[in-house]
Amino acid sequence: MKHNNEYLENERLMIKLIIEAIHLKYGYDFSQYSPAHTKRRLEHRLALSGFENYGQMLHEVITNESFFDELLLDLSINVTEMFRDPWFYKAVRETIVPHLETYPFFKVWHAGCSAGQEVYSMCILLEEEGLKDRAQIYATDFNSLILDKAKQGIYPADAIREYTSNYQKAGGKESFSDYYTAHYENVILKKSLKDKVLFSSHNLVTDGVFGEMNVIFCRNVLIYFNRDLQNRVLKLFHESLCPGGFLCLGSKESITFTDLVEAFEPVAPREKIYRKRRQL
Repeated sequence: MKHNNEYLENERLMIKLIIEAIHLKYGYDFSQYSPAHTKRRLEHRLALSGFENYGQMLHEVITNESFFDELLLDLSINVTEMFRDPWFYKAVRETIVPHLETYPFFKVWHAGCSAGQEVYSMCILLEEEGLKDRAQIYATDFNSLILDKAKQGIYPADAIREYTSNYQKAGGKESFSDYYTAHYENVILKKSLKDKVLFSSHNLVTDGVFGEMNVIFCRNVLIYFNRDLQNRVLKLFHESLCPGGFLCLGSKESITFTDLVEAFEPVAPREKIYRKRRQL
């Protein structure tokens, strides 16, 4: 038992050193990400790389930038799909769109946009509601490689069946195939969908406010942060939203146990759609 505990403590220390090395050498701070998420992703890369232990991985992180780029993709949060949780997008049409219709111009921020699937989902939704021309959409992620994928709007053809099903369940008004062209093993989304999208780098851990947003999407990102970082990011969102602006979180996320619980009112609790209170 003593040897087992010592092994686990050494492993924990090595993971901490890898995270510190990434911060010191490359400037990315994962120290407040969920320890379980960090460990899981490092284990994944350890298995793929063939290293015998985390000590070898630490050396590679420091000396091999290409290896670091691979590890950065592992540590990024890249699990998403188009019209993920269709009932959520249905709620967006029913609860947020009527408010957006009252604005001549509005701004939407997809924070931690990953490869852009949810950005394009919102673009399709706004186009079908006749609102896309009034929108400025910001799509941000700290990982430049994944942001490049988002800009391209190219996705595996294998995923289209699920995306199509999600779109239909979300109340899509057209044929989903109208929004892409097939090209070998991929599909390319219609270029005009990104007319109103500005892709840019933004790190939720270190960067500041995006001003006067009407809607912020940050779905299934906070679950990877510890409580302190969740509070800090929610404060950032609160300061970035205009009064009455909407915050959309993931299905397993909530503001209930955070410092910002009184700052928002639930609009669609099951779908995790909140609205910034005009006055506290």
